[in-house]
Amino acid sequence: MNSAISHERQPAARIRDAAELARIARLLRRDVINLVAPTGQGYVQQGLGAADLFAVLYFAEMRIDPTDPRWPDRDRFLLSTAHNTAIFYATLAARGLVDRNLVRDYCKDGSVFEVNASERVGTAIEATLGSLGQGLSVGIGMALAARRRKSDSRIYVVLGDGELQEGQLWEAALYAGSAGLSNLCLIIDYNSMQVEGHIDKVVSVEPVAEKFKAFGWASENIDGHDIPALLTALDQARGRDRPTCLVATTIAGKGVPSLEGILAHNLKLPADVAEEALVALADAKERT
Repeated sequence: MNSAISHERQPAARIRDAAELARIARLLRRDVINLVAPTGQGYVQQGLGAADLFAVLYFAEMRIDPTDPRWPDRDRFLLSTAHNTAIFYATLAARGLVDRNLVRDYCKDGSVFEVNASERVGTAIEATLGSLGQGLSVGIGMALAARRRKSDSRIYVVLGDGELQEGQLWEAALYAGSAGLSNLCLIIDYNSMQVEGHIDKVVSVEPVAEKFKAFGWASENIDGHDIPALLTALDQARGRDRPTCLVATTIAGKGVPSLEGILAHNLKLPADVAEEALVALADAKERT
């Protein structure tokens, strides 16, 4: 597709059927298991929990074109929790933005598909992040640039709830609300888990939605596994005159009954547990 085509095009038809998006999310969960299983340990719980968010963003919401990844008016995605790469890479591969065969080298020596996503992967990674709490600041810069270019591009940032303990994030939130960055959408993956354990046992951050509202955002709590609700919330965000924050409650290990709710930041995944997880995800297919 010619990159000179105007920004008004709608590349790669976006999926709006909730059942189909749920099916995609299940396949992404399967890919998370398959990517982490060879190492026997990794960010499984976060990936399983965020699969619905990634399915909705990449297959229903964002305007992107795999045939023209440098399209200037594409929507941008930033994963501030840049270690949560199993679900990120699985989604990029499923969307045709990276080579699925190369993703199989996840975490192998010399592979560009490292634990922390970096621009070594290519154009699919908009920025190298990983210092927690910085993703929103980068997103604000992109949102400002898009507004000054008079571009329709929207910026989406996925943030971990533990990152809310970073002071830089609140400075960024204050600025975004003050600047009225309506092209900025923040999704907080609220799984109540950080490396030290349950977030409330480290530093409580509630009430999150109300804090963002006080900073000039449109903000709401939402079930991060309720696909129709996510679709509606993202549609509503497009018509606002201010940035949007969705505090999306997710369940660590979602989709695998034996793993759901286990707050393991870097889960051990021996072969038998991986096989059990894949069976559970296959059974879920039969129930749908």
